[in-house]
Amino acid sequence: MLPILVHLTFESLWSQLLLYAVAAGVVGYIALNGWRGAQGAQPAQGTRAPVRQADRLQRALLFGGVGAALAGFGLKYALPASAFPGGKGEGIPIHTYGVLLATGFFCAASVAARLARDEWRKREWVDGKGFVDTEGPRRREQVLDLGFWVLIGGLVGSRVLFMIVNWKEYARDWTGIFSLGGGLVFYGGLIGAAVAAYAFSRVHGMEFLRLADLAIPTVSLGQALGRLGCFSAGCCWGGAAGSHSHLAVRFPGAGLAKDLFGQLTGTGSTAFSSQAADPRYVIEATGEVLPHAANGAVRISDWVLEHGTTLPVHPTQLFESVGQVAIFAGLLFLRRYRRFHGQIFSLWLMAYAVLRSTVELFRGDTERGTLHGLLADSAPALAQWVPLEAWYNISISQFISLCMFTFGATLLYRRSRRSGEVAGLGPTPSPA
Repeated sequence: MLPILVHLTFESLWSQLLLYAVAAGVVGYIALNGWRGAQGAQPAQGTRAPVRQADRLQRALLFGGVGAALAGFGLKYALPASAFPGGKGEGIPIHTYGVLLATGFFCAASVAARLARDEWRKREWVDGKGFVDTEGPRRREQVLDLGFWVLIGGLVGSRVLFMIVNWKEYARDWTGIFSLGGGLVFYGGLIGAAVAAYAFSRVHGMEFLRLADLAIPTVSLGQALGRLGCFSAGCCWGGAAGSHSHLAVRFPGAGLAKDLFGQLTGTGSTAFSSQAADPRYVIEATGEVLPHAANGAVRISDWVLEHGTTLPVHPTQLFESVGQVAIFAGLLFLRRYRRFHGQIFSLWLMAYAVLRSTVELFRGDTERGTLHGLLADSAPALAQWVPLEAWYNISISQFISLCMFTFGATLLYRRSRRSGEVAGLGPTPSPA
């Protein structure tokens, strides 16, 4: 468990020049990708027109401008004021969570682009070249472009759902909306990414369900790596497992968390920070959490502050990561036998809903939002009927999972029925 891999600082002149060079190289690479990805106009009938230099330049400037804005934002926080106007000199802490999340996104986008090329493969005769795939490479580039919009939609959606779950906190101080702090919620990101993908498919003339079938399994690939990042950061942690559990893990506080080189980082896990402020009680041997003092129970906050780590908790991040790998592999295999567009998408909605609902049973982070929390904020008189420790105190993610499973099952039923009717397998009408 490494919340921070290494903390880079830029006090010397050579390190500042190196950072500027890296930033310039990244911006240049982004602009180059924009230049290469430009496409000519496509009439209603026929092939695309040759790409104009003006189109390439416009796209390169757009991509480069976005990259430069992001690079400037990063330089402002990393460099001191002596090297960058208004610089904060905070350096660059390389968070394990961010590295794994970015790796997961890159892997998902790469696999989706490869699947898109195979999905829309179309070989045509081109004079002087023979049979050439004229459609696959174009769709591959489009899916890579889609990755940018999915990233934006996912970030916005995940933050919006986090604010909805914690609406009371933001109601007290609405300026927190623009804060860099705060959390992200996967289901919100999934909804935001789906909206972005649907809009993209409409603009580029791609059937959404066909696109979803090839892209949705890669979400599980990315999430499998992302949950490993959660494990490293100590977020999305499990409930108390009891000292007898052989699978339980402990997340360190700021006094014990070290980086890749064994140096103290001063940044503890999110789980430790939460449990250090938890006023409830726990029976250490069994992991049973109680709202009040009892024989053999100790206050959670007292226990973690004394030991410097969290209580032994279920590694729910690893549970979900393994499950996501299984979903990814299983759906890639089932793609060979799909009968209609939307089949893989429907199966993913149902499979992930079951996985997430199961993992939620072992979660211990009440910050993610529960029925008790919603009632405590909106109808305090009813909250007492749904205790925080009750088994029926479902989380918001479990409620969304139930809705998602229902939607997936309905879509699967309707699409399979339509597929059967088109193939002549529908019910035969009775004679008059």
